[in-house]
This record gives sequence, C-alpha cells and structure tokens, in this order.
Amino acid sequence: MTIAFFDSGIGGITVLSEAVEQLPHENFLYFADTLHVPYGTKSKDQVMEYVLEAAARITREEVQALVIACNTATSIAATELRKVYSIPIIGMEPAVKPAVEMNRHSGKRVLVFATPLTLSQSKYNELVARVDDHGSVDSLPLPELVGYCENLNFDRAQMVDYFEAKLAPFDLNAYGTVVLGCTHYPFYKKILRELLPGHIQIIDGSRGTVSRLRNVLCLKDVGSGEGQGRIQFMCSSDDPAYMVKMEKAFDIFSRLES
Repeated sequence: MTIAFFDSGIGGITVLSEAVEQLPHENFLYFADTLHVPYGTKSKDQVMEYVLEAAARITREEVQALVIACNTATSIAATELRKVYSIPIIGMEPAVKPAVEMNRHSGKRVLVFATPLTLSQSKYNELVARVDDHGSVDSLPLPELVGYCENLNFDRAQMVDYFEAKLAPFDLNAYGTVVLGCTHYPFYKKILRELLPGHIQIIDGSRGTVSRLRNVLCLKDVGSGEGQGRIQFMCSSDDPAYMVKMEKAFDIFSRLES
C-alpha cells in the first residue's frame, strides 16, 4: 500500500517524516506542486485549481490515502477533494486548539505563525472563534519563510535577524505557546527554540495529523503494514533537480529532529 503526501513544495516533508516514524511499515509517495509553489500568497481560486490538478495526478498512482500536508491547501480544498475521491483524505489545520488548552490555566497567550492565505480563510477564523473563548490567540503572517525554506536557506544568522524583526512588536513574555501553522515552518523550529524565551512551547500539527491518519487507516482497514517505509518523490514540474532537493530536505529535517 502507498500513502500519498501532498504540498506545494518541501514543507510537507515535515509531516512525511512524522509518518515514517509512526507508520514504518507503509510505503509513501510525496508530491510537490513545484509549478505553483508557494500557495500562501496566491488567491483562493488559484489554489483550488492547483490542488485539484495535483490530486488528479497523484491518484493516478493508485494510492490508498492522501494527506494534504499543507494548511493552506487544506483550508481551501479538503472539502472539495472529499467529494471527488473515495479514498481517505486527511487534512491539516493549525494546532490552535491544543495550544489554547495548554495555556488555559496560565493566562498566557498563543501566537500562530501561518501564511497570509491561511490566516485570511474563514476555516481558520472559525477555528479560532470556536476554541479561543478568552481572546488569547494572535496571528502572525510569515510569507517570506516558505521561500527561505524552498531555497534550503537555514542560515542561522539570517534567520535570527528575520524572526527578531517579525517578533519585535510582540511582548513574548505574554505568550506561552507558538503554533507553527505552515508545514514549512518546522524546519526552523531549532532556531526558534534558541530565539524564543524558554517558557514558550513550540507546536505544530504534524503529530496529530499522522495520528489521525493512522486511526483512519485502522478504521477503514486500509493500511497493509507490509511496506518497508519506501519513499517515492514526485513533483508537478518533473524537475530532476527538485527531486534531489526533496531528498536533501528530508535528510536535513531528519537530522534536525534527531
């Protein structure tokens, strides 16, 4: 059996890495929509079109489940994909609910990092309204960060300067949790950990998403458990250089997490 993971670029590799950890006996296909990366600065209609095109290509590979490893694509197209395909479609959303729960008794605030398009969508705003009954959630768009990640730019000095400039308006002592609401952002978790005050917890949705995937596979009796953790990389541009980049990004993130 093969489980597909889909993102506009290499960001979803952070979710794939978690899946390889939790489901070591499955095989995986990772598809990056390199013709249209990044999604977070595009219009809603454009992203819907791109996701439907990508899903049509992915499902020709006879995958048994599809993880939309992209918060922006999930917010826009997950519902439509579930209407079109009968295989399990697992989406992502920023981990706002667990972040709010973590801070409920401390009085600390939650700061969500995400793309501008994710933050503009009704799905995100409805999520915050549903779980944030004390008005403790703030949002910070980081549109440039996807580009840095796609260029494999992990230069510590440059990224510290970037984050310090973005965080300058915030009193970080007021916050208890930072939510990484784009799958590209966990590549910078180590740098953020060094930069943010020690009391701030950093979370993302990867673990919860893969746990949900595992539960769905079990419920639908889909997972075979007979794979070897094999990973096949594909991209919409069929660019061999980007294939190499995806493999390199997977190795980089694996080292960051070790």
